[in-house]
Amino acid sequence: MSKKRQVITSLYALCKERGDLTFDNDEVRRVASEVGFRNPFDATKWDTSAALPDELREDDVFPVHLGQGRHQFVTGIEIGYHRFEDVPEECRIQWPYRRSMLNNVNTSESNTLSVAYNQHIIHDFLYNDIVASPKSYGSNRTHIPLDYRIGLVSICVSRIQVEIDFTMEYQGVVTVFEAKNGAPADFNVFQLFNPLRYYLHLIDTEDLKPAEVLIAAECTKNPVVQCCYLLREGETLRLYLYTFTDPQDPGSIHLERNAEYTLVER
Repeated sequence: MSKKRQVITSLYALCKERGDLTFDNDEVRRVASEVGFRNPFDATKWDTSAALPDELREDDVFPVHLGQGRHQFVTGIEIGYHRFEDVPEECRIQWPYRRSMLNNVNTSESNTLSVAYNQHIIHDFLYNDIVASPKSYGSNRTHIPLDYRIGLVSICVSRIQVEIDFTMEYQGVVTVFEAKNGAPADFNVFQLFNPLRYYLHLIDTEDLKPAEVLIAAECTKNPVVQCCYLLREGETLRLYLYTFTDPQDPGSIHLERNAEYTLVER
């Protein structure tokens, strides 16, 4: 078992023993020190359900962040993690392009987003218009209050950090992005849910005051907030567009559409 798995497994055993599934960063640091894990706060971050230790998966629990250095184990892995849907054959596209000297300079998430943006793959997928001119905003971190529910468990957080890989805005529609390299089977829903709730928070507090725009032939005073997950595996990029039918429920994630683009050098 990896040291990271040893840390989260030990924390879960401690929580079960005392009958309280919450824990804090002091405990994370202490257990990580005992195990010899040098990056203690990474122990609470699990991008895919397959990476979770057997003990957690057998009990159907995973950790969530409560903000201000606190965490909690909650039940419902199928709520906290969403399986990537298969891409229909008709949505698999050969995408001619001329290779840039920086396309493969590294395998970072930002490089993956840059390739998809610069090759106008994102434009085609989101807007069906490769000459659309959306505004783009780079990665950032911020904090918001957050309340939601996982099954029958209500979570209320006064302040939690939100990490956003990339954001685009076009005709009143805000799209938040999460990007990864590889082909995982599923992903942690909070990678999209938290950024979505950040923009909804801005709307609720009137920190975001968009002008009226015409969407689907109807006027709306609020922008639509949607989420896009981008995967890159070699020369293949897969995009998944999601919405949440209930902004209080991360399990309400819904696929709008997906597509696969294979870069074919001219």
